[in-house]
Amino acid sequence: MSFEQWLQSRLTAHLWPVGAIDGEIGPVTVAALKGFQKAKGLKVTGVADEATIAALRLPASDVPTPLPERDQEPAKEAFQSSKTVWPRQSQCMSFYGPVGQNQTAIEIPFDMFLAWDKETRIRKMTLHQKVAPSALKVLQRVSAIYSATDRKALGLDLFGGSLNVRKMRGGSSYSMNSWGIAIDFDPERNGLYTKKPNARLSHPDAVPFWVAWESEGWLSLGRARDMDWMHVQAARL
Repeated sequence: MSFEQWLQSRLTAHLWPVGAIDGEIGPVTVAALKGFQKAKGLKVTGVADEATIAALRLPASDVPTPLPERDQEPAKEAFQSSKTVWPRQSQCMSFYGPVGQNQTAIEIPFDMFLAWDKETRIRKMTLHQKVAPSALKVLQRVSAIYSATDRKALGLDLFGGSLNVRKMRGGSSYSMNSWGIAIDFDPERNGLYTKKPNARLSHPDAVPFWVAWESEGWLSLGRARDMDWMHVQAARL
């Protein structure tokens, strides 16, 4: 692994995704590097100096986050924010309430199209009120990380569904989509039983996408069980 690839992989590990970990230091990597430096109280240069490299070498959970002398109160709020812990699948009824209820719509921050009718543009997505702000935050981050061309190549622009009240395939329990707490992307190339590397979203260039969701506590069944790579959910197994 080259130094450039190491740099990109460490930024991604610290929840500053850079897109593909390809060793090409472009605008996305530089922007992520500046964001990391600013968040950690380092000199914001967009260049990996010794202090930045030392911070990147630490485990993500152990990186110190010194506060700047000015604007300390807003900074404390940012540094003290933590990943949401969503309920387990078995706890969804008590946490989210009855299936199909308490729903709201969010505006999708980039062009999406129905996976089964690619001429139909989707502008809104229906999700449970408790998860909608978190999902919107992730989608906004995905929009910033990936260009339209990259989103199309990965299939992130193909909407496979969110709210859909139904039982799990082959089971008696409700699917996570029944509460509007799950989203599916590009189901054609990421089928329920399609494993890596055949599933498109199992490829390395999708890692920043999954890290963006995981930073908000969402779960990828693909990353957890190497199945259903289309699917991300606000519920633990």
